[in-house]
Amino acid sequence: MKKSFLIIIAVLASFSLSFAKLKVVATTQDLASIASFIGKDRIDLNYIAKGYQDPHFVDSKPSYLLKLRQADLLIAVGLELEVGWLPVLVKDSRNSKLISGKGYLDASQGIEVREKPVGQITRAEGDVHPYGNPHYWLDPVNGKIVAASIARKLGELDPANSEFYQKNLEAFQRQIDEQLQEWQKLMEPLRGAKVITYHRTRGYFADRFGLEIAGEIEPKPGIPPTPSHTLEIINRIKADKIKVIVAEPFYDLKTPESIALKTGAKVLVLPSSVGGVEGVKDYIQLFDYNVKLLKENL
Repeated sequence: MKKSFLIIIAVLASFSLSFAKLKVVATTQDLASIASFIGKDRIDLNYIAKGYQDPHFVDSKPSYLLKLRQADLLIAVGLELEVGWLPVLVKDSRNSKLISGKGYLDASQGIEVREKPVGQITRAEGDVHPYGNPHYWLDPVNGKIVAASIARKLGELDPANSEFYQKNLEAFQRQIDEQLQEWQKLMEPLRGAKVITYHRTRGYFADRFGLEIAGEIEPKPGIPPTPSHTLEIINRIKADKIKVIVAEPFYDLKTPESIALKTGAKVLVLPSSVGGVEGVKDYIQLFDYNVKLLKENL
């Protein structure tokens, strides 16, 4: 009787553990979206930076600390995108899983990083990232790499569901491959088109879809527009007959709109993240929205 009771308890405990969800926190809504494709209902998912916020600058809140304190896994963009706010949150969370690295995933692993600075970096160069441009998720091929890293890490932390995560990864990567053919087909007539961007955000996207970044509204990364640089951009737009100025939803549009008024170019507010504008609810929709809007205006 006692032996049977112990067996029942062991079975129930095993059953309970198999359905315990991993608590996953992503630093951005983009990483959370990719993680949701992989983990689905087997993970309890949260994120910190919303898609309409600048992920470089996030105000620490007690609610973020609580999320990290309870997390089994933290997924970060890396390349020091979150350097201004994440290290303090991780430290203050006192979560040994995150601090030790066992429950921490730098999603930039395996990414071919562009714009790595050469030589000594000083503040005179603006907010230059010493490890390269961190906006890599704006190339959907990099999204596949991120998804593979997430699936691998989830499988390490939750071996019982590793096959489930792997199957979801394969389905996600197939979906990206199929959609990428459509996106590239739509963008092919625009190959070589020049655009102006506000911040140095769109390089990965431009490389993938054949656009040329002809300049940025910011004279240097993170430095507000100056009159002399603004005049330079106006002259460049006129000389090259550039049609579009691209800005993220969280930037002040006063200068881009002033430039547009003087040149005839059009300001496009394109989200760089899931949740950046209404209707962009996942990683696939982010590219659907951006490709469609660029197609319509270029």
